[in-house]
Order: sequence, then structure tokens, then C-alpha cells
Amino acid sequence: MAKTKEAPSVEQGWEIKDRTYFVKGKYKPLTLRIPARHSRKFPLLWFDPETNEQKELRYATNMSSPFVEDQYGEVTLGTILFKDGALFVSKEHQALQKLLSLYHPLKNIRYTEYNAVVEAEDELDIMELQIDALNAARIMDIDQAEAILRVEVGSKVNQMSSKEVKRDLLIFARKNPKLFIELANDDNVQLRNFAIKATEAKIILLADDQRSFAWASNGKKLMNVPFDENPYSAMAAFFKTDEGVEVFKSIEKKLK
Repeated sequence: MAKTKEAPSVEQGWEIKDRTYFVKGKYKPLTLRIPARHSRKFPLLWFDPETNEQKELRYATNMSSPFVEDQYGEVTLGTILFKDGALFVSKEHQALQKLLSLYHPLKNIRYTEYNAVVEAEDELDIMELQIDALNAARIMDIDQAEAILRVEVGSKVNQMSSKEVKRDLLIFARKNPKLFIELANDDNVQLRNFAIKATEAKIILLADDQRSFAWASNGKKLMNVPFDENPYSAMAAFFKTDEGVEVFKSIEKKLK
């Protein structure tokens, strides 16, 4: 009979309960089989920091340990199969749970374990972020709202009424609060929008090859667009220069 070995310290505080695992990623296959035993194609090993040894893993349905060295006698090999993106493992199957929760190298890469506390914390963080974004969107002036929304819907914003802009801005803030807050704190977003509005109003002209801007009134060149850079981002950066500040003020007067 095999000698009972002390469990690795990683198992301290291990809770006996049912567990559920989910495939990671936006697109989930109908079925996903992950390695259940060590092989040349996929080494199923766990490094024990206490002994400095690599330990071979194997899912055996008739064994209480996922470690090959702790398994003895006739072994019944099992498969690890996710269906519709999920795998439920009851508390009676401790070897499989420990393999999936503690030792399998694909955890948090190909699949993750459901944790109600972590999920609740993540949901709370998202809800608080949504509240912050919605509050910011609610009091935002129409020019900044238009600048942010242009990132999301493009030139369509030109045909929208102020109420439509505010409505879609709130929807954007709720659906993607992190991006919304980043854009709200990015002054380049407003400067890009300013450059776009000036171009649409034919105050400045963007060359057909999108390599330069010029005054529409006399064709005098304002700036060259650096290679492989968005022209409106380049113009936003130009507005921050000493020369660009004067151009900005001149355009601002014409837009009023």
C-alpha cells in the first residue's frame, strides 16, 4: 500500500464544495477537451516549490489525488470535457477539482474557476465605474459630448440633435464606462473633433492624400502630417504648439 504523503501547502484552506469552471474568451466552442494526463505533446506537470521537483499530473477517476506518484493499483483514466463553455464538478470529485483549481497549467489561460466573491467584486467595480461615467456624461457640455461620441459613431454625429447626442452619450457611458472615462480625460479627443469640424466647415482643407492641412481661404499650408499618423490626431498635436495656438484661436472665431 502506498505511503500517505502530506498534501502540498497550496492545498491549505481547501474547501469541500461544488465547483464550476468556464472556458475563457469571447468565442467558446461547443465542446473543449483539455489534457488530463502527461504526454510529450502536452506536459501536464506541476512544480512543487517546497521540494523543487516537477510532479506529473493525471486525472484518474478512481483516485483521490491528481499526482501520479500518489496513485497506485489499477487506474481508470478520465477525460476533462467542457460543454457549452462550462464544466460542473461536484464536491465528490476532489481529485478533478484539485487538478483544475490548483495544478492544471491551463487554468486562467484556457479556462477559469467561478468565484462568487470575485464575481461580485468585479460586478461592483463595473457598476461603480458606470455610475461615475454616467454622472460625467449627464453634466457634460454638448461640445465635449459630441467630441467623445464622434469616436464611437463617426460623422453620423453631425446629423444628430443635441438630445440624441446626450442620449447616445449616456448609452455609451453605460456600455463602455472605462473607455468613456478615458476619452473624457483626453483633451486630444476634443482637439481632434475641433479639427474635424473646421474641415467640415471648410475653414481648413485636408489634402486629398491626407498629408497636409491648409487654409481654405488662400491655400496657405498650415502643417504637414507626419508619416503613418492620423491627420486629425496630428492637427490636435499642432494646436498645442505656439503656432498652433494662434491657428486654433483664428478657427475658433470663424466657427462661432
